Formats: sequence, structure tokens, C-alpha cells
Amino acid sequence: MKTFEELGVRGDLRKAIEEMGFEHPMPVQEKVIPHLLNEDGDVVALAQTGTGKTAAFGLPVLQRLNPSANVPQALIIAPTRELCLQIGSDLADFSKYMPAVRVLPVYGGSSIESQIRSLRQGVQVIVATPGRLLDLMKRGVVDLSNVHTVILDEADEMLNMGFIDDINDILSHVPDDRKMLLFSATMPNEIAKIAKRYMHDPQEFVVGEKNTGSGNVRHVYYMVHARDKYLALKRIADDTPNIYGIIFCRTRKDTQEIADRLIQDGYNADSLHGELSQAQRDQVMKKFRDGVLSLLVATDVAARGLDVSNLTHVINYGLPDDIATYTHRSGRTGRAGKTGISVAIIHSRERNKLRDIEKKIGKTFERKEVPTPEHIIEKQLYNLADRIERVKVDDEEIAKYIPGVSRKLCWLSQEDLLKRVVSLEFNRLLEYYKDAPVIDFIDEKTKKEKKEPARPRTAAEKDRRTADRGMARIYVNAGKNDGFYAGNLIDILNHAIHGARVDVGRIDLMPGYSLFDVKKSDARRVVDGMTGLDFVGHKLYAEIADPEKDYSRASRRKRDSKEDKNGGSFDKFIKKGKKGSRKH
Repeated sequence: MKTFEELGVRGDLRKAIEEMGFEHPMPVQEKVIPHLLNEDGDVVALAQTGTGKTAAFGLPVLQRLNPSANVPQALIIAPTRELCLQIGSDLADFSKYMPAVRVLPVYGGSSIESQIRSLRQGVQVIVATPGRLLDLMKRGVVDLSNVHTVILDEADEMLNMGFIDDINDILSHVPDDRKMLLFSATMPNEIAKIAKRYMHDPQEFVVGEKNTGSGNVRHVYYMVHARDKYLALKRIADDTPNIYGIIFCRTRKDTQEIADRLIQDGYNADSLHGELSQAQRDQVMKKFRDGVLSLLVATDVAARGLDVSNLTHVINYGLPDDIATYTHRSGRTGRAGKTGISVAIIHSRERNKLRDIEKKIGKTFERKEVPTPEHIIEKQLYNLADRIERVKVDDEEIAKYIPGVSRKLCWLSQEDLLKRVVSLEFNRLLEYYKDAPVIDFIDEKTKKEKKEPARPRTAAEKDRRTADRGMARIYVNAGKNDGFYAGNLIDILNHAIHGARVDVGRIDLMPGYSLFDVKKSDARRVVDGMTGLDFVGHKLYAEIADPEKDYSRASRRKRDSKEDKNGGSFDKFIKKGKKGSRKH
């Protein structure tokens, strides 16, 4: 294994990075640093985020500067404010013993006047987002005529974010004889075109394989019904007591909704999406980096440039349409030699998309069963035991309180005391998972994959009037003909049923009525809470469903009775109610 000295890194830079904990070069650094210091050609480096890219280009860039010249000599372009700040911070650390060198990050969302003042004072390295850099160029405060090195970091991300025209405009203003480096996790055609147009005899370095994820990442998937995705997410989180991960959602709405539900259910979680202000984004990211949050629910765009070490999990709450997006997501864990897990929670219609990703990244996803309540509780108990064993005890301070506590609890045996400590921590979890159903999706294809004999169909699969295991089936006299859909049901359960949150299982919407599952312990509360409520002029009636009862007939009788009472105008009344409800 080579050393940084053998790569040609100067003493003052080595001293700085050694103080930061750098011991040996990473693969991308071994390949890129000597080339940038000693060769003339440009570089295309294909490497995942977290493989040491910043030091790979940052150390030689700093070493090639002329500190006495207060003009921009190196330009680093990054897709997001967060990555821009991260690179700027790293370069400032690397140049700790180069006091004359100034590095300036310029990005949107911050005062352009202060950035202009800093530029006029003189800087050698500019780290910029494309939009803000173009703005400064148009104002005449950035002169790129002395730039000898240009870095495009996360070039494929800039492409995905629509910066291709901005990049072309910026590159047209730098000298033709500059050295150029392009870092990207994947190599789409548009990136290849940039390399062909602007780069001179580029040499390609590949860390890992093209368009593949990190070798330190396990790829696993859970297959459930679409309605059970959130339940599966909670079980995955509960089965990993020390989880520190990002949950990726496709839309802002899903991101906020999942984060809100996790927070309500007691998890240290928050959301990150485009509708947040920059101040809100900064606050959320600081809490996540500091470990205050263990789960961050994010859209792909909002998470770009978020560089966080030690992620244990990346969770795909549904697969992205673009395979390169999956590569970027999974590449956020398993960094710097550590292992990580990329989880996909999918339903049966996403199976083909999963196979496409497998082919593209050259890795096979491991099918896993959703953790059972028994396994989750066992994992949590062992984690509690581990925390108790490792807790730091201040003997001097705590000793004065022990006699009083001992007198209070002396009547308890060691076993009783242990049971009470565990119950204090786990009663909520035990209650939540009591009679919890199996939620894995099982069909003929899945049986074939698992090479298991086909199981007999359950009563729940044969008859929609029968509840899934551990659940109670509820009938309510409103259906699709009444404008009653799953969203209306969830809204009623969230806002009109008193007490703890109600978890809903299978929902079947019929024209004149609906059937849905809740936990047995919640059934009576739901029935009592729904009965008598008004839904756009329609008085609701609910009961625990009887598997032998024909609810289609019962609903017709109730409907006929309502029509007679209202002079045959029930349909008009409902439509009027629906129309009126849209105005609010």
C-alpha cells in the first residue's frame, strides 16, 4: 500500500491531512493524485460519493496553486449548495498550513453581496454551484482567465438537475489549455459528450465498475402489498435499534407524509424536500449530521450534496424510475471501507424494475421476509441489555441515591426487578405488536423464487368479509358510490377517532359499503367512533363485520330506506354534498 508521500503530496498538505486522520490513500486517490501532479492529460474518474474524491482532486489542486497570485486559479463546480459547502470546508482543512491560500464557496441562497466582497479581496480557489457562478460572471466580478484547473464534481447529478446548458456556458469562458477533471458516479451519454467536447486526451479511471454501486453495500428487498409499505418500514426500523439512515420517497407529498407518521409514532425522524426554506433545510441537515435524527425522509433532489458518514441504511420507499438514481441512493452508505445496507420496499408490480436494476448494477438483491414481532422484540431486548451493560456510571454521584432506591425496591427479587425494567421500556412495543399480522406478499412467483411448497389459501384470501390474522374486520355503510374512498377513511380515523392512532390493514371499497381491517384492540373504539358521524350528508353506521352476513343486501336496504325518507333524492343529496365539500 502506497503512502501520500509516495504519491507526491507535499509536506505541508500531508501534515494537515494526517491531523485529520488520513493514514493511507484510498484507491481513487492512488490513481488520480499522481496523474494530476505529473501528467498533462485530463481525467474522467468514475467513482461513488464517499470514496475519497475530494482529497483526490483537492490535494493536487492546492499543491499546484501559486499562493502569491490573488486570482482564481482553480474552479470546482458542484450541483448543490450542500456539496459546495462540504468541498469548501474540506479544502480549507487540507490547506491549514497554507495561510496565503483562500478558498471561497459561492452558491445560491446566501448573500451575493458578501460573496462579491470576498471575490474582490482575492481568492485562488472558487467552489461554485452553476447558477450562482453564472450570475457572478454576468456581473463581471469573476474572471476565469487565469484558471488552470477545472473540476466537475458529481457531473451526472448536474445533468439530472438540468445544468447542462450552464456547464457549457461556464466552460466556454475558461482557457483552452486548462486541466480538467470530471468526477461522476455514472457515465450517461451527455456526460460523455461534455468529455469529448471540452477535454483533452482524457484518461479514464474507474473505481469499482462503471454504473455500479459500492461493493460494500448489501442490496436487499422486502415485498409487501402497497398498503403495507409503511408497516414494513416501521418493522425494518424497529428491527435495527441503532439505525441511522435515509428513506427516499418519490414525491414531496410522500416525503412529508411518511416523516409526519414516523414522528407521530415516536421515531427521531424529519423530512427534507424542496418546499422547505433554506433555513429549514439547514436545520434538518444539522440535526441529522449531529445524530439527533436517526431517520431522514428525503426526495432525491433535496438530498443531493448531503454528505453524511456512517449511514447504516438507505431505504427505498419504492424504486426510482432512473437506475442511476438508485445507484446514487445506495452509494450514500457503505462508504470509506464501511459496510451498509440498501433496502427496497416494493410491491409485486415493481418486481420487473428490481430485475432491471440488478442487471444494470451487476448485483443480486436478497429477498428478505419482513421482521416478525418476535424477532423485533428480541432484537430490542438485546439492545437494551447492551445499553445497560455499557452505560457509563458515575459511582461517586450516584452512590448517595442508591440506599433510598434500594429501600424502595428491596421487596423485589432480581427477576422481578429485571422484568419491570424491561416492561418499562417495552410495554408500548409489546402492545403494538400483539397479534400483528404477517405482511409479506406471497404469490405463485414468490413461492417459485423461494422454492417453497404452495401454502393453502387462507380464509381471508377466500372471503373479503374475513379479517387478516390478528385483525378485526369493520363494516361501514359508505362506499364508492357515496364518494367514500381510502383517503376519506384514513382521514376519519386520524381525526375523528379518539385515543391512540389507528393502524389500518386491508381495505375493500364496494359501491355501497366498505370493509377494512384494524387491530382487534382498536375495533370497538373505531365502531363507536364512526357510528353516527356525518359524511357529506350521509350518516355513517359501523359494526364489526360478520363473515356470514351479506352486506351488499344490507347496504341496499339502508340505501332504499334513505331514499324513501328523502323523497327518492338520496343520490342528488350526496352529489350536492360532494360538490359543496370541494369548496372548503
